[in-house]
Amino acid sequence: MSQLEIISIGYSNQSMKILPKVKAPTFVQMAQWIINPVAFMENAARKHGDIFSTKVGLTVDNFIFVSSPSALQQILTNDRKQFSAPGEANRIIAPIIGDYSVVMLDGDIHKKRRQLLLPPFHGERMRFYGDLIRDITLRVMAELPQNQPFKARSATTAIALQVIMEAVFGISQGERYQTLKKILAEMLDIFNSPVMASLLFFPILRADLGAWSPWGKYQRYQEKIDDIIYTEIAERKANPNPNRTDVLSLLMSARDEEGNPMSDKELRDELMTLLFAGHETTATAMSWALYWTHRYPEIKAKILQEIATLGDNPNPIDITRLPYLSAVCSETLRIHPVGMLTFPRVVQEPVELDGYPLEKGTILMGCIYLSHHREQTFPDSHTFKPERFLEKQFTPYEYMPFGGGARRCIGEVLAIYEMKIAIATILANYQLTLVNNTPEKPSRRGVTLAPSRGVPMVLKGRREPLVTAPMLAEIS
Repeated sequence: MSQLEIISIGYSNQSMKILPKVKAPTFVQMAQWIINPVAFMENAARKHGDIFSTKVGLTVDNFIFVSSPSALQQILTNDRKQFSAPGEANRIIAPIIGDYSVVMLDGDIHKKRRQLLLPPFHGERMRFYGDLIRDITLRVMAELPQNQPFKARSATTAIALQVIMEAVFGISQGERYQTLKKILAEMLDIFNSPVMASLLFFPILRADLGAWSPWGKYQRYQEKIDDIIYTEIAERKANPNPNRTDVLSLLMSARDEEGNPMSDKELRDELMTLLFAGHETTATAMSWALYWTHRYPEIKAKILQEIATLGDNPNPIDITRLPYLSAVCSETLRIHPVGMLTFPRVVQEPVELDGYPLEKGTILMGCIYLSHHREQTFPDSHTFKPERFLEKQFTPYEYMPFGGGARRCIGEVLAIYEMKIAIATILANYQLTLVNNTPEKPSRRGVTLAPSRGVPMVLKGRREPLVTAPMLAEIS
């Protein structure tokens, strides 16, 4: 037998196409997946193609990684029919986000919860969020020392965290704000290293052995955060304010088809979901965008030229509609998608996928990273080329940074909105340079692919007000 070990998934007909399988022992695959997921995915795809079987989980015999557009289209357009997306598939993160998070729900209950959660991320309130994102970005950048190295990842983390606290939690300046900010920053930092990320993959390691043990430390942070969240909810119930526009207030006023509000536990779990899903991913995407726009100054210059056409104090909505800025953000999310995999799908009945027969119960994972690096779709895929998104419109099965189907990320609109406004605000108001030209490599940070060195930069000072036309090249 060749190095490629192959398996048949539940079919005895030997004339049928059989599925390639990564050969390494389970513990080796899991170690590779945790420590260097990019190398693991690229090596497997190089050997096995667009669909292959892996062992990157303890509770499931095989996860099937899928990256071909045709297979992804078949999966995502048949959600809840041939393929289901059960909340139970994300059981490993339940201790973090809670059992009542939309991520953990199934079927009609999941669908109804999504309907309750979507309105805060659309409509007129987005203008308010835009002003808030700009103000927070300026506030964070103003605190950075000039002519001294800092890590862009730290700055974007601060921006994303404060946006979550003010736009989502609705908690602004004050003692509670400072307390929550400190606790959230410390808690989120727990999962940054591959070693600590293993807590997500090995439930057996989640033992509370005291305040200094990894899981014990996390548990104590979580208890403090829960106290703050439940206190905030109780105070708002006692003193309702219909003029508030933060996500928590909007969710508290939401009602399902029977007129029932969300329980305190449901509210808490959705806030924690938005925190973990929205903070780390958005901060990582923004740090990558700062890296690429300063590694290639001509890209930064084109963005500045676009921003200048909007005049002084541009409307945040107008900023998010700038074509080249949008292309840069799209390419950033393509080349290093912060989410590597889609929500798991479970085969509901025997089905053929791209010629491979799959039996009921097979678990499929859309591999976002590999789909974004298919040379057939994105030639020279490891080169940063924003023009791709100006020259062609890709299908949601070729480009899918926020997943797809019934489990597409609810916070997608706010995440893209925040990314565009924050990056435009930084570039338009500050002169930054990279500390050196050492390339940034993607490395695991929790569940995301972050710049390995954090993007070391230097703040040179404030930028002169932008002007239109050719002079821009001289001040970029």
